[in-house]
Amino acid sequence: MAQARAEKWAFGAFNLDDQATLKAVARAAQKLNAPVLVEVSQGEVDDIGLWNVRDMVDNYKKEYGIEIYVNLDHSPSVAAAKDGIEAGFEFIHIDVSQANHDASDEEIVAATKEIVQYAKLTGAMVESEPHYFGGSSNVHAEGINYDEIKKTFSTPEGAHNFVAATGIDTFAAAIGNLHGKYPVPKVLDLELLQQLRNAIDCNISLHGGSGTPGHYFRDAVAIGVTKVNINSDMRYAYRTTLEKALADSPDEYGTAKLIGKDVVNAVQAVVESKLVDFNSAGKAVIH
Repeated sequence: MAQARAEKWAFGAFNLDDQATLKAVARAAQKLNAPVLVEVSQGEVDDIGLWNVRDMVDNYKKEYGIEIYVNLDHSPSVAAAKDGIEAGFEFIHIDVSQANHDASDEEIVAATKEIVQYAKLTGAMVESEPHYFGGSSNVHAEGINYDEIKKTFSTPEGAHNFVAATGIDTFAAAIGNLHGKYPVPKVLDLELLQQLRNAIDCNISLHGGSGTPGHYFRDAVAIGVTKVNINSDMRYAYRTTLEKALADSPDEYGTAKLIGKDVVNAVQAVVESKLVDFNSAGKAVIH
């Protein structure tokens, strides 16, 4: 992360739904020689298992010869975040407001501080934010009500106070980014991002990167963002490509064949485009 900040690039943090998604990310990272994160939230943890994710990523890291790390995304409790640390995830996002949207400032700070301390067990980097972050990792039909979401934008003073109170490594900024893919492009407040960068010394991440024009990412990276989360754009490519493949091959019941033939390529193309926007191509350090 220090290298990314010094060299003005960002890690892509790509959600891992299954092995096909992991393969797409690994192939993109190998092709562009880019360092990447793959991440799982509680739903994927429940489905795949923490240790299975750790082992799969380690296997692909060796097979593809890539720089790749694992992030536990939006971990909803202290216990869940500790499980991720113990499983060897290098990045931990503690977000108790995800499970309880009405969590108090004191509860959020206390939980975050506890995970910052516990992460010293492995050296994992801890990410958090002082309030609930809206949207969902899906394709939305409604537009974006910026008057409403601006109420939850980060503020320089709030970011500074939260980082000072918790000791986190990465602050998840809210500047117009929003979980999910919407029918209109997202608009990021880059002036606010610069103010946040001036107010805090730690890393800055952007959640809800899907559906954002690439020029915002390029500017955000130049300002100092070092992690951008992508999920819905990948899921959209996955599903629409699979639907077409199924329609084109009505007699093929080996769905895995279609996923391997068509879907992985489509998701890989999404990942590659993001890595270019994040200026991370060619930045991998392989040990």
